Amino acid sequence: MDVDIISEEENPMLHRTDVTFELVHEDATPSRLQVRDSLAAKLNKDADEVVIRQLDTKFGMRKTVGQAKVYETADDARDVEQDHMLERNKIGADEAEAEAEAEEA
Repeated sequence: MDVDIISEEENPMLHRTDVTFELVHEDATPSRLQVRDSLAAKLNKDADEVVIRQLDTKFGMRKTVGQAKVYETADDARDVEQDHMLERNKIGADEAEAEAEAEEA
């Protein structure tokens, strides 16, 4: 899977960079988590700091265009992003489970 950055736009108010990228893949469209991990590796960021917003693959093509938000910290991502986007990208799941277990005890 080859990730190419098409554009980057800084958004200092929200402590993030909006990234548009192109992904060339051999087989079926990769999962959101695989794309997130590959993009995070390319940008030298932690996977919890990258939120994949959209993936668009044209029928029959081996090319996907996507949009992501790359935050300065994982806490910034949790503060700004909507809950369903955090859940889709598996951000903060471990911490939420730990808090729930602590409340039960």
